[in-house]
This record gives sequence, structure tokens and C-alpha cells, in this order.
Amino acid sequence: MSHKRIPKRKAAFAAGTVVALGAAAILLPNANASQDGSSNDAAAVAPKPLKATDASDLASQLEKMLGDAFAGSYYDAGSRQLVVNVTAGNTSVVVQAKQAGAKVRVVDNSLTELAAGAKTLKDRATIPGTSWAVDPRTNKILVTADSTVTGAKWNTLESTVKSLGSDMATIKKSAGTFKTFVSGGDAIFGGGARCSLGFNVTAGDGSPAFLTAGHCGVAAEQWSDSETGQPIATVDQATFPGNGDFALVKYDDPATQAPSEVNVGGGQTVAIQQAADAEVGSQVFRMGSTTGLADGQVLALDATVNYPEGTVTGLIQTDVCAEPGDSGGSLFTQDGSAIGLTSGGSGDCTVGGETFFQPVTTALQAVGATLGAGDAAGGAGGDQAGGGEAGAGAGDQAGAGQEAGAGGDASASPGDEAGAGQEVGGEQAGGDVIGGQDTGNGQDAGNGQDAGNGQDAGNGQDAGNGTGDAGQSHN
Repeated sequence: MSHKRIPKRKAAFAAGTVVALGAAAILLPNANASQDGSSNDAAAVAPKPLKATDASDLASQLEKMLGDAFAGSYYDAGSRQLVVNVTAGNTSVVVQAKQAGAKVRVVDNSLTELAAGAKTLKDRATIPGTSWAVDPRTNKILVTADSTVTGAKWNTLESTVKSLGSDMATIKKSAGTFKTFVSGGDAIFGGGARCSLGFNVTAGDGSPAFLTAGHCGVAAEQWSDSETGQPIATVDQATFPGNGDFALVKYDDPATQAPSEVNVGGGQTVAIQQAADAEVGSQVFRMGSTTGLADGQVLALDATVNYPEGTVTGLIQTDVCAEPGDSGGSLFTQDGSAIGLTSGGSGDCTVGGETFFQPVTTALQAVGATLGAGDAAGGAGGDQAGGGEAGAGAGDQAGAGQEAGAGGDASASPGDEAGAGQEVGGEQAGGDVIGGQDTGNGQDAGNGQDAGNGQDAGNGQDAGNGTGDAGQSHN
């Protein structure tokens, strides 16, 4: 993690350049929020195709609008639709949700009833090696027990779940053991532990900093970018266990330039445009110092995990794999939204398992930080951000296929031809890939003259492969 001093113009440009994402996955089309050519009446009742991040925004709006009738939501990636659960007997609410563009499903359990069931689990079955979260697709609480939950512990857990009723909760076994993913090795180092940097941020006092896992923050106060190197950052705040798993770590050198981007290998970076809430069913990508790039799906929100060190609440549950050393690493979306920080889970990237993440939005709010690196990157301010050459997705240099900013979504995946590469820094990521050498071979996407691999962005002289290391290569 070299902290090279780079010109602010280049830092801002690197942070505003979008690298095409296709890792192991389906490229989500740049769908508009409405269907052209449909009648006004049909548009009022037909579910609208949405990007995952737009679906998350709509879900938040509907939760406020529908009140107690709202019983959760999830994203159907196949149809690109937001599915909203509403409790029975709320006909007018159903109409409202449909008019907003969501697909509506009537369910039995309200969020209040599901929360009461979760409280019962907390009171009766807070056992290390267990977790629970509401799965909106089944409208039930999903309870998971790892391999350490046996004998009397299993009996207690099972009887508690049964007491809630089969229409309220289900239980499953996990082959691995729940643990935080801290280890000894490379990436960011502190006190003999190895973790991954999550996202560069600007602290409330304006100083450069980064977010990582809270259990990393409580393990050591000072962190280095090499195993034998001098400390470069000091923990300012850390929460673990309890209401989250996050830490704010401030760079010791206040002049550190730390662009708002994720290094996905091979000199390629993904610009982080914003923080967003996760939505069940949406595709997400994780970068970590041990296993590199992986992708998967959000399974549940507001998960409670009972680690050996204590209980952590408010986490995101996914099927993305992770291993020791990945702790604190970035969870993000295809269009550059910061979603989470790797906390822990069970299994590994050979057999799979469950992995839990700290939501970035709640971590930022708790520590009083904002994404990006002040006026140098991330569009967080300054005369370069958001305009001319430097802004995120601004003009013909945004690396978004056909003139990003002139139509569609400038920050989303760059056109149909972007993301067609085969590698992630020489490593396969399960299928089509993020930021590979062939990624972004569309007309102007990724490898255009001014975007992706241009002189000032992506693999430029000082940006991307230079400050990519300073910003985010230490996941």
C-alpha cells in the first residue's frame, strides 16, 4: 500500500473513472426506471425494471410510505423487479406500492411479529455459533447453527425455533464455524493480525482515513501496509462486538491521497461513487486480501451473529465466500456503490458458506465520516469533482461506453460491450470478470483513450495502479 503523492487532478479523475464490472456474473443492463412506449395506465400498475441500487432506494421510500403494512422487500434479479411484502388486509397499500413500480406480495408475518420472534431467539438462544435474520423471500426468520452447536446447545436452539412455529422460523446447519476473518499474513497489519482495508473516507475533521472491521480495530491500535513496515494509520474509533463491526482508522500523514476506489487486481480499479443500503436478492462483489475478488447475493438484512467474542447485530448476510485475512474488505455493487465491510462467517472459498458484512451506511453515520478523500477524490468536493474531466461519469471521458452522462446511468456498467474480459489480474473470478485486461472493450469503455487505461485514469502513470495501491489495494 504505497502512499504516493499524486496531483489532485489525477486523483480526482481516477476516483471518477468507472471500471467495467462483470465478475463471475451477469452484467445488469442499464435499465431505465420506466418502460418506454407503455401506456400511463399500464405503467401505473406494472412492476418496473430496476437496477439493484435503484430497487434499494425504492424499498426505502416504500417502507416509509407504507408504514406498518410494509413487511420487507427483496430484489428479483431475473426480472429486475423490486418485490415488496405487505401484510394482509391492506388493499389501498397494495395499490400504492404497485403505482410506485414494485411487485407486491401479500404475506402473513409483519415486521413487528418477526422482530418479536427474533427477540425470543435473543432471550432464549444466544449461543456462540448461531445467527438469525429475516428472509423476506420466505417471510420467515432464518436461523443458522454452525458445526460447534451440538448436544444441549442444539436442543435449546431447536426447541426455541419450534416454539415460534414453522410459519415464523426455520433452522439449518452450517458445515463450518462462525468466526471473524482476521489472520496473520499480508495486506494491512497490526499487532500480529492481518486484515483488509474497506473503503477510503474523509473523517469528520477533514483528515484522510479508511473503514475496516471493528474486530480489526480492537485487535491493534496502529496499522501498517507491510508486515515489517512502520505504522501508517491509527485507530480513531472501533465497535465490536455489539451494535456493529466497524472501525475508523486515520492515516498518520494528513497529506495522504486516498482515492475512493477499490483495487480489483491487475492494476484495475472500481470507482466508488456512493454508499448504499443492501437489498436482499441483489448481486454484490467482495474484495479481500486473502481471496481477492468474489461475488454472490445478499440473503438477509439486520442479521444477528453470535461470534465466540460476543454478539454482533445489524449485519448483512450473504452467500459470498471469505477467508481469514479478508476481514474489513470491501463489499460493493457493479455500479460502484459501497455496501459493506467483511465481518465474519463460516466456510471458505472452496466449500462456500455464509459471510456477514457490516453495512457501510450505518458505519459512516456512526463515525461521522464520508466516502472519498476530500477534494482529491471521490467527488466529495473541490473544483475538479463532478465536472469537466474529473467528475464521476462526466462527459466523454467517464469510460461509460457511449458518452456517459448523455443518457442512461453514467456510473453503471459501461454498455453492452464493457466487462467482456476474461481475467481479474490474471485470476479467474468464476466467469466473466471485473477489470480484466480485456474488460471494457466497448467503443469508449474501459480501454478508451481517456478512460480506464488512459494516461490519467485506471492504469495511468500515477492514478489507478499508482494511487490504486494508496487507496484500496490493501483489502
